[in-house]
Amino acid sequence: MGTDLNAPLGQNRRGKPATKRDRRRLLSYSVVGIIAVCVTGLSAWNAISPDGLRRQASTQGEAAPETAQTTGKAPNPTSGQASNTSGGTLKPGTAFSGAHVEETLTNDGTTVTKFTPRQRDGSGPALINVGPIRGQDPRMAALPNDDLLEDSAEGRLPITGADGLRPMDQYARPWSGARGTRIALVVGGLGLSQTGTQKAIRDLPPDVTLAFAAAGNSLQRWMQEARRSGHEVLLQIPMEPFDYPDNDPGPNALRLSLSAPKNLAALHKNMAQITNYTGIMNYLGGRFLSDADALEPVMRDLGKRGVLFLDDGTSAQSLSGKLADAFDVPHGFADITVDSELSRNAILKKLDELERIARRNGTAIGVASAFDESVAAIAQWAGEAQGRGIEIVGVSALVKDPQQR
Repeated sequence: MGTDLNAPLGQNRRGKPATKRDRRRLLSYSVVGIIAVCVTGLSAWNAISPDGLRRQASTQGEAAPETAQTTGKAPNPTSGQASNTSGGTLKPGTAFSGAHVEETLTNDGTTVTKFTPRQRDGSGPALINVGPIRGQDPRMAALPNDDLLEDSAEGRLPITGADGLRPMDQYARPWSGARGTRIALVVGGLGLSQTGTQKAIRDLPPDVTLAFAAAGNSLQRWMQEARRSGHEVLLQIPMEPFDYPDNDPGPNALRLSLSAPKNLAALHKNMAQITNYTGIMNYLGGRFLSDADALEPVMRDLGKRGVLFLDDGTSAQSLSGKLADAFDVPHGFADITVDSELSRNAILKKLDELERIARRNGTAIGVASAFDESVAAIAQWAGEAQGRGIEIVGVSALVKDPQQR
């Protein structure tokens, strides 16, 4: 018969007088209980002893080493081995690489882990440059990066930063990076008409690149509005056409009759009109672009400034591509002027032709002016083209870039 510990003293579980066997069994249970109480008491005394906090550095699968505070050892969660300050067995690349780890057990049983830096031995993780920064925080898009500007007699001019960052990269409109069919649309002549400029910024999708005429009005204000709306921006530089002076490109035009220093001064005066542009684009300029001696100083200057050059493609004799290659200038050519005939239907047909070129070659660039008909047709077509799988990108995404060779 078993002994009931809850039965009255001297009785077993059936209420009968306890036998000698029952008494021996009860005694053994009492001894076990006394031992358990003693062990528990010693553990409690150890936890609240006057020594205060007990420090320990634990490892996985091994006995804990000495305190990290006194030995400088830290746990290694990867290898389960302790590591000293000279590198030890701690493998680079772990969460504890370069860290001194100390674990503190408080009186209430909570463990506090403290991480402090320690000297690396040079074998830890390396920082990898993943490429140039592309684009700008939309909240800051209307403000220039002062590190990419230099002061000159003509005003503030774009320049490649000390860290190699180019204005072309800083002010570019980001795109998906997908290698599908891509088209860049550039609408120029902004700043010449206040109502036309406002309409273009308001109605055109932000994927469309806007080109401001250097001879326009209130250019910095319009540039800021365009950037806040998400547009990439170019600056149009007037250059001498074949039929000059009958066809005058305007003030501060680059001309064959001017010396190289005077043409550079005119270039800089134009470039100082606004900031936050990825590059420049010719306005007229068939004759100037076909003369290597006149064009070379200009391309050499653009090469150090980190801006792109877009040729509008209207002159078959242009040498801009060859000279841009020679001086590492990012450059591109327009495939089509979409509004050479100023009617909505004609413009839409040209845009369809631009799409066919892009599907055949992978990319295409179209240029237009900020006429009402052009803006309305491009706005309509761009939305429809995106539904057909065409990605409209900033022009900087399609130029030939020497840094991407």
